[in-house]
Amino acid sequence: MGIEGQFKSLIARTQRELTVASNGRAKGYLSDIRRFPMLEKDQEYRLAKRWRDQGDRDAGNQLVTSHLRLAVKVAMGYRGYGLPISEIISEANVGLLLALNRFEPEMGFRFATYAIWWVRASIQDYILRSWSLVKIGTTSSQKKLFFKLRSAKSKIAAFDNGDLQPDQVALIAKNLNVADQDVVDMNRRLRGDKSINAPLHDDGEIGEWQDYLVDQSPSPEAIVVEQDEKDHQKNALIAAIDVLNDRERRIFEARHMTDEPPTLEDLAAKFNVSRERIRQIEVHAFDKVRKAARNLAVKVPAATQEAPGV
Repeated sequence: MGIEGQFKSLIARTQRELTVASNGRAKGYLSDIRRFPMLEKDQEYRLAKRWRDQGDRDAGNQLVTSHLRLAVKVAMGYRGYGLPISEIISEANVGLLLALNRFEPEMGFRFATYAIWWVRASIQDYILRSWSLVKIGTTSSQKKLFFKLRSAKSKIAAFDNGDLQPDQVALIAKNLNVADQDVVDMNRRLRGDKSINAPLHDDGEIGEWQDYLVDQSPSPEAIVVEQDEKDHQKNALIAAIDVLNDRERRIFEARHMTDEPPTLEDLAAKFNVSRERIRQIEVHAFDKVRKAARNLAVKVPAATQEAPGV
């Protein structure tokens, strides 16, 4: 069996034997990995060269299995996220494999120094994928905030599960070099997902969270009323413009009803009059339209009140 197959076997056993690290079921796996000897620097170098240059699976297997204890040690530091420790250790082991395929022994570093970064990255990616139905982190700063927020809260004794105080938010945001709102949002998301069907007890009455959800969008009645108002204003404007003569209408529409209104100079050249004359016509036309629209707005409610059956 090659190194990939051996590692799959180790991962499968991890998943079978480990569910919660504190319940003693990890002892079998931990006892097994202790039998793999630690390597001296020159041994590690020779094995890494054989793996990279010759594809020697036995060499790669020795190099990785000698660092299984490192993977477990790192994995144990991520027990506070409510995920199975067996899965976290499995991801840590995957990180060792990734590190093996990219390790350059000539760089002078020990394999453990290089591999620990891959182990952490693999674990963190797993946690981000598994933590919530909603994607937690998309940028490097959000990922950093996700994994640093708990320790930052403990340093300022912010142990409550509710929202942070404004001064606490400001202090954490400053220490982690992120925006205040990012701290508020991430702190709320760290509480985990909650079903809208979760039972809620309020003054002796049993209900669900969904019973208290409020739709902030406008009601269908409000949407219809708003659309009717817009249609009325549009029709009133069209009717009001009819009080203008041809030149007034053309200038008014050019200045107030186009996406890019022409300048007074442009219109002056077009109508062969002065810039000041265009301005006067525009002001006069606007005043006529405003008065006509106001009169129409007054007439419509009056007609409604006189309608039979109202």
